[in-house]
Amino acid sequence: MKQIMLGNEAVARGAYEAGVRVAVAYPGTPSTEITEFIAMYDEIYAQWSANEKVALEVGLGAAIAGSRTLVSMKHVGVNVAADPLFTSAYTGINAGLVIMVADDPGMHSSQNEQDSRYYAKSAHVPMLEPSDSQEAKAFVKLAFEISETYDTPVFVRLTTRISHSQSVVELQERQERLLKPYTKDVKKYVMMPGMARLRHLVVQERMETIASDANAFDINRVVMEDTSTGIITSGLAYQYVKETYPKASVLKLGMVHPLPRRRIESFASSVDRLYVIEELEPIIEDTIKSWGIQVMGKELLTLQGEYSANLLREQLLGETLQRDIPKQLPGRPPVMCPGCPHRGIYHAMNSLGLHATGDIGCYTLGALAPLNGIDTCVDMGASVSMLLGIEKARGKDFIKNWIAIIGDSTFVHSGITGLVDMVYNNSSATVLILDNSTTGMTGHQDNPTTGKTLKGNKAPVLNLVELCKAIGVKNVCVVDPFEQEDVEKVLYEQTQADCLSVIIASRPCELLDKKRPRVAYIVDPMSCIQCELCLEMGCPAISKVNGDIVINDNLCADCGLCLELCRVNAIKKKEDFLL
Repeated sequence: MKQIMLGNEAVARGAYEAGVRVAVAYPGTPSTEITEFIAMYDEIYAQWSANEKVALEVGLGAAIAGSRTLVSMKHVGVNVAADPLFTSAYTGINAGLVIMVADDPGMHSSQNEQDSRYYAKSAHVPMLEPSDSQEAKAFVKLAFEISETYDTPVFVRLTTRISHSQSVVELQERQERLLKPYTKDVKKYVMMPGMARLRHLVVQERMETIASDANAFDINRVVMEDTSTGIITSGLAYQYVKETYPKASVLKLGMVHPLPRRRIESFASSVDRLYVIEELEPIIEDTIKSWGIQVMGKELLTLQGEYSANLLREQLLGETLQRDIPKQLPGRPPVMCPGCPHRGIYHAMNSLGLHATGDIGCYTLGALAPLNGIDTCVDMGASVSMLLGIEKARGKDFIKNWIAIIGDSTFVHSGITGLVDMVYNNSSATVLILDNSTTGMTGHQDNPTTGKTLKGNKAPVLNLVELCKAIGVKNVCVVDPFEQEDVEKVLYEQTQADCLSVIIASRPCELLDKKRPRVAYIVDPMSCIQCELCLEMGCPAISKVNGDIVINDNLCADCGLCLELCRVNAIKKKEDFLL
């Protein structure tokens, strides 16, 4: 049977068919749906972990215990998981361990464009790269075979366009896999220096073997056509190449680390002119050049963003494309949703003139006008640690108008350790945890603070108040983001205090309960004095039309924040106004 599937859905299907028993992940666009689709298979235990490092450690434990295991993350998540990743190449696995990583060329939802193939090279872990959904499923199954054959974790790399585009996939039956026997082996699984030195030799020999065997792998395939032009490519770039150069000879690499040197040298010698077309970094190109092969690549194409067939036509064929110029539309910067509780926090911060070290999540949208709420955003958990750095650089008085702002899921991911560092190093900073009862930015995944698992089962709720107190924070306050006077009062008091404080702003994400009855608001033009204070919140439902402030019924979420802020009571519930 055939079915149209997203790339991420096809990966989940591949895990199912490969007999995977355990799947672990931390959500992150564009990889999130892999584990959400896997959770639909009753045969697979699936979970969200607190962060990617924990997820990979759980996965490594499951694999060593004898279960085929899939671990998923986005590209920046590999940075978090790098510690166990490098050593897992040394220990090897027992049952298959496949690490899905989804890169984001063009940074559709990411803070950088890093290329995960570097991790495969530096960690000495094989990496496969599919070019459509069918290959995504097939390569996952192959990756498990390679993992068990060579006793190594194996990467399968996706990019956003593969993860989130659809193509036809042929479904197959699940191959049930019994747990592999576990045998205690201290020399293999305990990486003290003496054992690790020996295992490093194993890693080197393993990669040399795989590199040699890769020359015969079917996923590295040559299609010989016109030999005047030869192209080496992989992943989604292969689709652009086939559209742009239908008559060129192509070496499509399914394994991008290690590279099949003999096959590449043979292909290069059979064509007159050789290109390497790969998105992001020139990893394949540089390796081929290091072998003394003449090849063109990044001197013609960009390091940044996604490629397309049009880009290849213009840059490589010199074609001038007659494309319609898109109509000029008004700029639409990303904004917080109507009714988002974070908006109340940023308004209170603006009223007090506070600066903020920010973090990864919906609240990052508060950096833009009119909220202008955060000064920095680097990585998960950085808000807390960076504020400590600012304090140590410029003193306690300097940070009396600064806070660190972080979400509940991100705090659990890697904010906790920063807060422990603050306690340990006698900080007097203020940390604001925005607890909206979900992992909002990636689409409402559960986390240890929500009381539910990935499979929807009940779980203990991580009590943030008690956690902060337990690690040594004496001032812990809870506020409602929509109670503006209280929020401003608490923010002022805690930022002026000479001790470390944590404020937890608790209010569920507006989108969690879509069935809640909502009453729209309206602006009474006879009472409105055009002070535009309501516009300063940046609510998408409020705008100025023909000189009047209006509220869009279809967008208003009935949060009441504008009602509270209006000094002349010009904003009313619509039903009250009509009366």
